[in-house]
Amino acid sequence: MTDTLPEDRRRDVFAAIVAAQDGGLKVAASHKHVAAEYGITPAQVLVIEKEGLDAQWPPLDS
Repeated sequence: MTDTLPEDRRRDVFAAIVAAQDGGLKVAASHKHVAAEYGITPAQVLVIEKEGLDAQWPPLDS
């Protein structure tokens, strides 16, 4: 599912999730927003979010 997206694209999605939540969106709303923005499913957003959290992708590493 998300393995078809290149890592740089997944990192962009993850950064968008973090930005949306930092901007005040609740988790579920941020997932819907990012899914629509990037043309992916909410399930893909969840997988990418977990991957980014596990790997401490930016902006978490700063």
